Amino acid sequence: SVMPEVHELVLGPISCHCWNGDRTKFAMSPNNNEVHIYSKKGTKWAVEHVLKEHGQRVTGMDWAPNCDRLVTSGADRNAYVWSYNGKEWKPSLVILRINRAATMVKWSPQENKFAVGSGARLISICYFEEENDWWVSKHIKKPLRSTVLSLDWHPDNILLGVGSCDFKARVFSTYVKEIEEKPASTCWGKKMTFGNCMAEFSNSGGGWVHDVSFSPSGNKLAWVGHDASISVVDQAAEGESTVATVKHSFLPYLSCQFLTENSLIAGGYDCYPALWSHDDQGKLTY
Repeated sequence: SVMPEVHELVLGPISCHCWNGDRTKFAMSPNNNEVHIYSKKGTKWAVEHVLKEHGQRVTGMDWAPNCDRLVTSGADRNAYVWSYNGKEWKPSLVILRINRAATMVKWSPQENKFAVGSGARLISICYFEEENDWWVSKHIKKPLRSTVLSLDWHPDNILLGVGSCDFKARVFSTYVKEIEEKPASTCWGKKMTFGNCMAEFSNSGGGWVHDVSFSPSGNKLAWVGHDASISVVDQAAEGESTVATVKHSFLPYLSCQFLTENSLIAGGYDCYPALWSHDDQGKLTY
């Protein structure tokens, strides 16, 4: 087994981080308005660049593995797309049009758009507009009723899984006709117009949905709630798609991620990751 490396980077908390495509660099924010880019020097990680465009705390970041662009979001209601020119990181403006803090940001699989969640009860789907040389956004609002806490892209680059403080996990279409061809239908539905809510699920309790995750095929969606629940739905299952929910005895999970089509890992306030399995009969077990 591989022993984990421990590196003391800063004295305070790290609010968010992400890796580049080949894992030779990573970005993180030390719970303020700065983004620190690290690269490995010998056996130690050292700060290579400090990005200071945000006016308030950085809340999310994502590094596109292929185009090598870094996108960051902040409590200042802004997002920036950063490009490296060989010497320094240059920010590009994103027109988010939100009146509350951004909560997180995620690149789409094809890296031609990204999603920004916010406390404004909406999601901004952002794409590049060549003629003005900036990133513009379209809003998904209904039926969101509270702060967006989590996002995960479907492998098809169109569907987006969303978890929010209104105790619901949802799947939306993000088809942007300006930059994409008309998408084919999936097991989640045929009507792919922008902002269409393809599915809506509850964990049958009253817990904020801290994280959502699509399986590798995109046919399953998992989510974890603050009511100490974990749920999985298989949309491609024959007959009615049923939600498998387990109210576990651990402290609430904050994140979840599918590893394979039948296994997922979750972690949260217990400070260790837990492996769950979801079999072909729809049974969810720890």
